[in-house]
Amino acid sequence: MAGDSAPRGSYPTSLPNRPPKPLTSLTEATREEMRDAKLPIAYRDSCAGLLIPLNRCRADSWYLPWRCEDERHSYEKCQYDEFKKRVAKMNELRAEKGARSN
Repeated sequence: MAGDSAPRGSYPTSLPNRPPKPLTSLTEATREEMRDAKLPIAYRDSCAGLLIPLNRCRADSWYLPWRCEDERHSYEKCQYDEFKKRVAKMNELRAEKGARSN
């Protein structure tokens, strides 16, 4: 190809420019937003609002490990907080039944 300036097999020099879709809130995503983002059903929880921009960032940066660190940290912290809530709820239920807690 005579008009090509880049050699064959070269990689793009810039990332794709996609405008971000605004979410309704930071940690909550609607069913439509989760469906549009094609989230697997197992990941459609209260942290899905953080997972959608994380996945978008990952796709835009070709999953480079040093990119999207803030988004990943926010999502993982949300998951950890949800885990702690589930553990506390389970301990409450065990205490009500009189069973031992771990």
